[in-house]
Amino acid sequence: MCNEKFIEKPNDRPLSDYFCLFKNGTINRKELEGKIYHYLLSNPGRYNIFQKNDDRWSDFLSWLYSRLSRAVDIYKETGSSFDAYITGLIHGAAKEYRSREADHSYTEYVCWQARAEEMKLFESEPEYFKPLKMKISPDDLNPRQLLFLLLKSYYCATDEMVSYVAKINRLQKEDIRKMIDEIRVKRMDKELEYKELQERLHLQYHRCLSYQKMLSHAQPGTDYHFVLGDRLKRAKKRFASMKIRLGKIRQTASNRLIAEILGIPLGTVDSGLSSLKNRLSNNLLSKNSLSAFK
Repeated sequence: MCNEKFIEKPNDRPLSDYFCLFKNGTINRKELEGKIYHYLLSNPGRYNIFQKNDDRWSDFLSWLYSRLSRAVDIYKETGSSFDAYITGLIHGAAKEYRSREADHSYTEYVCWQARAEEMKLFESEPEYFKPLKMKISPDDLNPRQLLFLLLKSYYCATDEMVSYVAKINRLQKEDIRKMIDEIRVKRMDKELEYKELQERLHLQYHRCLSYQKMLSHAQPGTDYHFVLGDRLKRAKKRFASMKIRLGKIRQTASNRLIAEILGIPLGTVDSGLSSLKNRLSNNLLSKNSLSAFK
């Protein structure tokens, strides 16, 4: 029932009175929504959801505002009062809002954690084309074998490397670039497969971090804690499986492809790279540089 006598202070007037004004045509829908919003904004203590944190309360109401219009349409003046109806809406929405806040917190944690891991990787990443610490000079190496090695490691060929190999093989730099481009075209499917799996692995890593963070805040012994634990276990298992698959995808060009590009027998490329590998393995201080031969 609508009250005929309204309290003079707007912020103390029951929401049911505003609804009556709307039903009677005294105020329109936008005015009703605005009055409800200002009432809620001025009376945070009545609902005691965010422990008198005015900023969170204001953010929550801004998020809730779009629902007020639907709430007016859904409400029927039967049973509970409009005040009780809005109170129920506030408490129900607050649970969803807290859940969203938690999700955002987990997401932010995961992003910062992943960023920190990436920074560590970048800090320790070696300079790939730093001058090799050899007991022999690069000029003593077979020029043709270095060409094989460059084409095999096409994915990380720098302009400096291409220029050097072109010079010692008496080739034009543009010719070697064309060879590298041809290899890229022929290996496009493999490169796309590698990049796609790499992105999926990155997302899976974020998912594992998110589950781990959520699990640390869940109440032990509850069904929710058990479900999260199971999800984390399966996510880690999938992550490990994807890492193995990624490691099996060849990034280097095959010897057969190099032979095809150069128009020479496969055995020539095999023996040339094998000879270069043996020579470097006996002279390099770091065997990490031999990864291209794998």
